Amino acid sequence: AGPGQVAMYAGLQELGVANGEDLKETLTNCTEPLKAIEQFQTENGVLLPSLQSALPFLDLHGTPRLEFHQSVFDELREKLLERVSAIALEGKVEERYKKLEDLLEKSFSLVKMPSIQPVVMCVMKHLPKVPEKKLKLVMADKDLYKACAVEVKRQIWQDNQALFGDEVSPLLKQYILEKENILFSNDISVLHNFFSPSPKTRRQGEVVQKLTQMIGKNVKLYDMVLQFLRTLFLRTRNVHYCTLRAELLMSLHDLEISEICTVDPCHKFTWCLDACIREKFVDNKRARELQGFLDGVKKGQEQVLGDLSMILCDPFAINTLALSTIRHLQDLVGQDTLPRESPDLLLLLRMLSLGQGAWDMIDSQVFKEPKMEAELITKFLPMLMSFVVDDHTFNVDQKLPSEEKGPIPYPSTIPEAFTKFLQENRIACEIGLYYILHITKQRNKNAFLRLLPALVETFSDLAFSDIFLHLLTGNLTLLGDEFALEEFCTSLFDGFFLTACSRKENVHRHVLRLLLHLHHKVAPAKLESLQKALEPTKQSGEAVKELYNQLTEKLELRKPSPAEVTETPSMELPLPTVPTPTSR
Repeated sequence: AGPGQVAMYAGLQELGVANGEDLKETLTNCTEPLKAIEQFQTENGVLLPSLQSALPFLDLHGTPRLEFHQSVFDELREKLLERVSAIALEGKVEERYKKLEDLLEKSFSLVKMPSIQPVVMCVMKHLPKVPEKKLKLVMADKDLYKACAVEVKRQIWQDNQALFGDEVSPLLKQYILEKENILFSNDISVLHNFFSPSPKTRRQGEVVQKLTQMIGKNVKLYDMVLQFLRTLFLRTRNVHYCTLRAELLMSLHDLEISEICTVDPCHKFTWCLDACIREKFVDNKRARELQGFLDGVKKGQEQVLGDLSMILCDPFAINTLALSTIRHLQDLVGQDTLPRESPDLLLLLRMLSLGQGAWDMIDSQVFKEPKMEAELITKFLPMLMSFVVDDHTFNVDQKLPSEEKGPIPYPSTIPEAFTKFLQENRIACEIGLYYILHITKQRNKNAFLRLLPALVETFSDLAFSDIFLHLLTGNLTLLGDEFALEEFCTSLFDGFFLTACSRKENVHRHVLRLLLHLHHKVAPAKLESLQKALEPTKQSGEAVKELYNQLTEKLELRKPSPAEVTETPSMELPLPTVPTPTSR
């Protein structure tokens, strides 16, 4: 008998049930094999008196005994599985689990027998606490571990963090990869970008759903996943782990898993913020609610700020807070109000500050809200408002009948303080970048070219981060026609993108993405020099080379073939008339 045969009968002997090995032995040591087989069939067949007379009838129809026994077996197994599931729901809790434990004790020795295994697994699945000894046996056997239900695996995982980590790790890698693929997608659009999917849609993603299922209602496993996310965020500074932290909590919220939601102190805050992210705006009512949660952090519970800051560091939260800030600033211009006089604006800054300080807080384990720099509110934001005023003034000037002095030029200089803020203050930099995205989306070329030089050096190179460049490239499609102008291209490419291409591979990728989309709008001479400047080096990664090859192919297709070029003059001769079929 091969290993497969042995597995088929695994554990029968322990229960005193004859198996294939016993039959082999009987036949080897007997003088009359046929009689021995008949006796074996009688002793081990289905012991129903009425069946004895019916079996020869099946023989007449040519139905093998194996087929008959197999169908009886399958039928009985189905009934047993139904019965196990029913026992798990009936009677008093202690009694039903006692029945299942007894059943497990009797059947566990057959767990490796493929035909019986589903029954044993079903019994374990319905037991809230499988005996430790049995769990260890399952854990030690790769095939058994693979075959057991997630309900049993949870019981194994909760005491084996390393094993749980091995299961979760590939999912987390997949999640980060999916996010990066969206940021570097070749589809560039102002309508469909990284932030377009609603929170509810995002939570339906494969990784979030799998993690939600693995956790079930188990608080211990939920805590382990949060610990993994915190550790990875600290190790990599990758903000997508913060997104997953919020998505996971809200996925459990959708399923109404109160066992976990009620013990996560961030639940209500995240739920409220989730509604803001859905609307891409923090309205006054929700602002009050969020403020209430922040003000309600009691002494001795400051550690919750670490979790709240991670929820606020989620790019989807930052995006919502920054967009709301820009909207508030515009409203304040219309109301002749200063930023310091707007409590709603101050709250948005407070949350931005908490989100942007997440890494430092979790790293230092000092749980207190970061101090807001007064100059951000008294100098930087009024400066942004003055840019909005400059645009209004310029637009009004354009409409006035021009005097002899000629049209007033658009202001071309930027205050030195603006550039300094973008370099030294993280919150100022984030808001400044969102303001630039805002004017680009408004197709405001003048304002864009005026502020662009300030982006070459920013706090922690934020202007060269993937999320900003993803959004900027999308918004630049609205200024497509400007790419035909030398001045615009020189400012954008030579003055901004190319300053970082050689030292930052991601910037190289984003420029190539943009050109793949807009190459037909760029002036031919400029396109040629860009093609040279963007040629990959030996150090360039596969993604850059692939994008560059795609661009080269597209440009080759646009070039007229040499034959066409030489024949051009002959086109000036009168064309011979070709008779159409009907005129014959």
